[in-house]
This record gives sequence, C-alpha cells and structure tokens, in this order.
Amino acid sequence: MTKKIWSVIAVAMITSISLLAGCSGKEEKKDAAHEFQGSTLSMLIWEGYADPSFTALFEKQYGVKIKASYVTSDDDLLAKIKAGGGDAYDIVTPNGTMAGFLMESGITEPIDTSLIPNFKDISPRLILPDMKKDGKIYGVPYMWGPNYLIYDGDVFAEAPKSWSVLWDSTYKGKVGMWDDISNIYIVGEMMGLDKKDPGALYNMTEEQLATARKKLMELNSSVRKYWVSAGEVNDLFANKEIVISMGWPLTIRAVNEKGRHLKWTIPEEGTTGWVDRFMIVKGSKNQKLASLYINFIIGAEGQALTAKVTNYSVVNPKAAEFMSPELQKMTYVHEMDSLFVKLNFWQYVANRARYNEIWTEVKTGK
Repeated sequence: MTKKIWSVIAVAMITSISLLAGCSGKEEKKDAAHEFQGSTLSMLIWEGYADPSFTALFEKQYGVKIKASYVTSDDDLLAKIKAGGGDAYDIVTPNGTMAGFLMESGITEPIDTSLIPNFKDISPRLILPDMKKDGKIYGVPYMWGPNYLIYDGDVFAEAPKSWSVLWDSTYKGKVGMWDDISNIYIVGEMMGLDKKDPGALYNMTEEQLATARKKLMELNSSVRKYWVSAGEVNDLFANKEIVISMGWPLTIRAVNEKGRHLKWTIPEEGTTGWVDRFMIVKGSKNQKLASLYINFIIGAEGQALTAKVTNYSVVNPKAAEFMSPELQKMTYVHEMDSLFVKLNFWQYVANRARYNEIWTEVKTGK
C-alpha cells in the first residue's frame, strides 16, 4: 500500500477509537445516572457548602437529591454525627480541629481515591497528616482559608494592626465574637505562644488557659453578641450592630453585596486557618455516590463554583480557568503558598473538654 493509503487508514482507526472512547464515557455516565436514580446523599456541612449553583448540577446529572444539614461549630458537628451516624449522614466536612478525632475514633471510613480521579489535581501542600492513616486517605481537601479580623471600612480609617483592638473601649458594645473555643487561640497568639511551636495554641497549660480566661472575661462587656452561625454574624454586620469580629471570607462577600463596606486583615500576631475536608461516615449506605460527589466538587469547575459563593480558597489550582481575575486574586489561586505560610492551621485539641469549660466560664461570665 502507498503511504497515503496507510495514512487514511491510520486516521480512520484513531477516529474510531476516539468515538468508541467517547461513547464509553457517555455510557458510563448514563449507567451511573441510572444506578443512583432517586437516591439521596446526606451531608453534614458548614454554611455555603450546599449552594444550589453547584449542587443542582450534580443532582441533575445523576438524578439524585442532596440533603444538607448545617453545623455551627466543631462540637455541634461531633454531637450530630454521634447522634445520627451513617444512618443519618454520608458526608461530613470537618476541619483539622475535629477531623483527626473522627478518623482515630473510627467514625469515618477510608476513602478509595481511585473513584476520585480529580484527587490528583489537589495541591500536595493541602494533603495534611491528619487526613491519612496507615497509608489510607480519610479526608479529601475541599476548601481552605484564614480566620480574618473583619472590620467595617466606614468606621476604621485603616486596618487594625493587632487583635488587641477588640479590647479597645472605643468599640465597646460593637464587637462580635464566635461562640467557640477558637477565641482562646486568639489570646494564645497575642501571648506569642505559637511563635516557635504552632501546636502550642492547641495544647495550652493550665496557667496559660487561666491567662486566656482572664483576658476573654475582660472582653465580655464589649461583646455585642457571641454569634453562632455565619448567617448570624452576616446580619450583625449588615445591620451595623457590630463593627469588628473574627470571621471568614464568606461574610465579607455576603455583607458587601448588601451595600456595606467590610474589609479584612491579618493582625501582626498572626491568625489561624482551616482546611475543610470531605470525610465519609462509617456505615454510610451511599459511599460510591459520595465519592462521585467529592470528585465533582473538587474538580476545577466545582471548586470555582464553590469559591464564587464563599470566597474561600480552592484546593485545585485548575479552578482558575473558571474564575474571574477578581475572584482569583481574592482567593489567592496564584499565590496559594504566600497565604498558606501565614496561617497556623487548626489542630485537634486533645484536652478539648477543658478548653470548653474555660470557654463556658467566659461567655457566661462565671
């Protein structure tokens, strides 16, 4: 045969293979959609993680229903998962404060990453030690970010330099604080405990806890409200009830959309951060469907859609392709390392019961 004929045959063969591969992919999706038709995937998650802008796409693709229940704190998450277990929830999204405990306690299952092709695109920096055990993956990173000091740009001429601004009598009655033990970490940073050892914030001595308690008790009279949920702190800022609070990028986006002028800063003492990850609850009847959802939402488009709703940082850098330049800048897509190294990421607090006792004493004024 002539070279020309061989070329024609080769092109025809490649085209046929491509068509067959395409058909195979479509058939696989069709089979998956048929397999899960009518199923419900139940998630126990943080606010902002079940927005219809992305969950509806998955529901339509597989003919399923996503049922979301929200948590307001790590302790709230633990209580709910213990009460419901795999019969009530398939997926949870803890951060580093609780994830290690869930894994070590056998509350969650190892995840088969071969069912999650997009796992390979996650930034290696975000695969943290508390996501793995005995060579198996228990947590798949989803979103991450800082615990900012958020302030009203109409009240502050420039960004506050220190967490101590919360104690400034100028803002008495206008301070918001999350109803959570993480306020103890803030005082720990003001004490400089984590300058040499990041883990020191999560393993404070009785003497250090007593100092934190005293400092937080002094703040009580300045606090307008110890807020519980992201929606609550959003309303407090939107209604001008508070002018400053620890908070997350989601609040800045949501409140500024209502015409406010919130800004954020990382104080000179530093700040903590979080990496929320997907974990599959032991006993879940929908583990394969859960894996399909995780793959969908950590994919480039799923990440971009979540970032658009929350302004949180993505774990998959390929998401930049689907993000506006403004959103890319806001979420540090191209400067991931520069933000990452500034944060002391939450860790599991072994003596959490004691931290909770201290926090209860603070907020009740006892």
